[in-house]
Amino acid sequence: MTSQPPQRAIKAATLRDVAKMAGVSAMTVSRVVNKDGSVREETRDRILDAIRRLKYSPNLAARNLTGAQQMRIGLLFTNPSTNYLSALLIGGLDIASQLNVQLVVQKCRPDEDAVVVARRMVADGVDGLVLPSPLCDTADLIAMTVSESVPAVAIGSGMPSRNLLAVNIDEFGAAMEMMRLILSLGHRRIGFVVGDRGHSESIRRLEGYHAALAEAGIALDTTLIAEGLFTYRSGLKAAEALLDLADRPTAIFASNDDMAAAIVSVAHRKALSIPGDLTVCGFDDTTLATAIWPELTTIRQPIADMARVGIKALCNEILSRRAGRPAHSSHSVLDHRLIRRQSDDVWAQR
Repeated sequence: MTSQPPQRAIKAATLRDVAKMAGVSAMTVSRVVNKDGSVREETRDRILDAIRRLKYSPNLAARNLTGAQQMRIGLLFTNPSTNYLSALLIGGLDIASQLNVQLVVQKCRPDEDAVVVARRMVADGVDGLVLPSPLCDTADLIAMTVSESVPAVAIGSGMPSRNLLAVNIDEFGAAMEMMRLILSLGHRRIGFVVGDRGHSESIRRLEGYHAALAEAGIALDTTLIAEGLFTYRSGLKAAEALLDLADRPTAIFASNDDMAAAIVSVAHRKALSIPGDLTVCGFDDTTLATAIWPELTTIRQPIADMARVGIKALCNEILSRRAGRPAHSSHSVLDHRLIRRQSDDVWAQR
């Protein structure tokens, strides 16, 4: 009798496999899976065809949470950066698939009350909430999760509440590290584009900028600080203000890659060489950082990993509460990394 060779386990298709086959983003696949009516019919049909062909189902994923029953996790967002949101969703959908968790993604519009939207999600059956910045810093929303015993995790807060599970990086330390690099390249007039001041990480990054200048013995010049909103358009306005100064900066550090990319665009229009005439640095290391020329020197924030760690912690907290154990709040700080690319290259060679 001849023995049969062992059969290989068939790997279940992932959301990213579906996105690749359909030629769309993971975010668009998520919208279709969650029955979001905003996706065009032609795109929806293409995604559904890919789902059928790949036999994709989030519920087929192996259960990594022992004894877990089906959970529904709500991800509520307002962040204007699609690059940030895309990375967040990739990580969130990956871990949700692994844990047999349904991830419900909901946008909170500027004219909506986040507390009302969150309560609606809970009423619709979500077991816990994922709150990326800036929602994770909203006092009324935090108070609601505590008073109504809704498990929640803050993703990316610069100053996370002790009442929530939290995952972030050392925003202050990362900004200091970038500034020390820029200073080491010989720059003394360094512009800074602040993100939306309603986001706590914006404040921490600005504090890092201030601290690095003080450490180097350089007096703060407030004309070198421009306001932004983490959007490309706000970056254009900030770049115009900084580059139109009579004594313009020789380097600009932007609080995210979207605004840094806008600075690069304005510099090109003004016939400034990057990095010959101007060093430009960003923050986050989203896909945009390597989609422009020259590619950006930036801080790599592990956004997808932050989502993975946060959702896993949230699921464990939900299981703990189901077992009758008291609520608790864990705080994970993930490592960041300074990534050097061509947008500071000339200065680096001097």
